[in-house]
Amino acid sequence: MTRRPQIALLSDGRRLHLQDGPIDLIVEARGRTDEVRAAYEAATLRFTGLLDELCAELPQLRSAAEDRTSLTGVVARRMHAAVAPYAADCFITPMAAVAGSVAEEILSAMLNAATLDRAYVNNGGDIAFHLGAGEHFSVGLMDRPDRDGVMRTMRIDADDPVRGVATSGRHGRSFSLGIADAVTVLAATASQADAAATVIANAVDLPGHPAIVRQPANELQPDSDLGGRLVTRDVGELSPNDIAAALESGAECARHLFDRGLIEGAVLRLCGDMLVIGTKDIEEQRTRPLVLESAVCA
Repeated sequence: MTRRPQIALLSDGRRLHLQDGPIDLIVEARGRTDEVRAAYEAATLRFTGLLDELCAELPQLRSAAEDRTSLTGVVARRMHAAVAPYAADCFITPMAAVAGSVAEEILSAMLNAATLDRAYVNNGGDIAFHLGAGEHFSVGLMDRPDRDGVMRTMRIDADDPVRGVATSGRHGRSFSLGIADAVTVLAATASQADAAATVIANAVDLPGHPAIVRQPANELQPDSDLGGRLVTRDVGELSPNDIAAALESGAECARHLFDRGLIEGAVLRLCGDMLVIGTKDIEEQRTRPLVLESAVCA
């Protein structure tokens, strides 16, 4: 029998909390009361059993992605599709896109069941969202995922191509091969943003630098999909030139992904310094003061 996840409205009466094992979602929908109710019911129904679906194919999800896949689950296949563009160039598994793919699936269920003005599903900072005509979000950008406080915000309008935001880095929930404090990516979908954030964060690096402490992933987590690959555990003092070099390495990767149409923009952060990659509009937002209207990043 499929177990029931933890389901509850938060104290504000507007947001829905869905939690099952490592999956922890904050969901908000806006629209007519009956439509919001239908959307939340659909989110709850789809969420129930979703973790079991993923666990059923976990060994393959933790294996290196290839061009073709025998994965059968809807979310599992979405995870694979998000990482497939990187499989020929680097080691990556479908797990690199799990959070964004889950958020996408729940949002899709909501939109199939209801007509909403806007909605988002936030899976630990990896966010899928819907914007009706004339709607917008202002997304809060964090200096690093494990701290409170919004560094700045970025407005996303309904006519922008962005419908997914994800953040990766060495302070996040997963291991990182790089040293970025955080890399936030904007993309057409949350699964694409999730995969790209992982790849770019890994590229923010200084291989062989003596101030960087690394350890095999499977020594820290025996079932890690990264196996014995060295993940970053600590970063000591870096010179301004070191920081600039690491950020530029990540920026080069981000520019390449932008040129390929895999992302719409990225913000890279390391030791208080930041680089912004993307369209002119995204670049302009770096210096434009914005009011935080709806911080949907955790």
